[in-house]
Amino acid sequence: MLFPISLVFVILSPVSVNLPARIPQNPQPQSGQQFEIQKNVELVVLRMSVRDSQGTLVSGLKQHDFQVFEDKVPQEIETFSQEDIPVVVGLVVDNSASMRTKRADVITAALAFAQSSNMQDQMFVINFNETVSFGLPPELPFTDQAERLRAALLRNSPDGRTALYDATSYALEHLRKGDRDRRALIIVSDGGDNASNHTLAQIRAAAIHSDAIIYTIGLFDRDDPDRNPRVLKDLAKTTGGEAFFPDSSQDVVPICEQIAQDIRHQYTIAYVPINTKQDGTYRSIEVKAHAPGHGKLSVRTRTGYYAPLDHQASASIGANHHDAPH
Repeated sequence: MLFPISLVFVILSPVSVNLPARIPQNPQPQSGQQFEIQKNVELVVLRMSVRDSQGTLVSGLKQHDFQVFEDKVPQEIETFSQEDIPVVVGLVVDNSASMRTKRADVITAALAFAQSSNMQDQMFVINFNETVSFGLPPELPFTDQAERLRAALLRNSPDGRTALYDATSYALEHLRKGDRDRRALIIVSDGGDNASNHTLAQIRAAAIHSDAIIYTIGLFDRDDPDRNPRVLKDLAKTTGGEAFFPDSSQDVVPICEQIAQDIRHQYTIAYVPINTKQDGTYRSIEVKAHAPGHGKLSVRTRTGYYAPLDHQASASIGANHHDAPH
């Protein structure tokens, strides 16, 4: 059935939809005919946490307390909300030999996270050393049961090398199978990688293209030659998450509880970019918050996204490149 305006929903990056173009003020369709107007515009959806100068989560802010900038250009906020809605959460746990002494604390922390989460969250476990394995039974893609998570975390014995990038890629793919509006990964590792087929550049690009927030917990000994805190910091910052580096594996429990609270107290803002070019370029994002009585506020959200690439434009570019002299 045709309506005067047709709405077509399409997933782009990070999140996008087709919205109707502006309707002429006095349209004059011929008798017995209907008109249809379509225009593709991108709706960028951001999840964010706000903290005050003491590091305390700040809730209760309003839309007018926020400013959004894309490539330093102010954007108009289209939708705004703050509510505790269920999420899809992947626990990505380093199961290599270097994590053997930390395993009990990691399992306790993961269960503490589950107990602090929304009861309708969909959770799964990815264990990895030089290979990547799914912790839950094949017929069970997600669970909200602590005992099932415990069994998933205990499924393999710590051993071997580290394929962090492969595990992250697998987890980002599995997140898409969930049907919750928010998605997050919690990666527990030393940040090193000596066994993956994927590269860091590939994983970083996949993280930017996804709508997942990545939290990382770096567990390593100071003399660990494989540790790479820079990777863990970068994955977290790029996606609007946070990187933690506890002094002891026993500190992981309060960290996981903090992450659960962070996820449950996020704001959601959506805007239609002023720059409507579909050129595949990277667009930087900055969000600021100011509210009377709250002092200096810091906003944590993803740092940018890739604009969709117009297929006709990319085909033209490809043709020109093919015809260019070598």
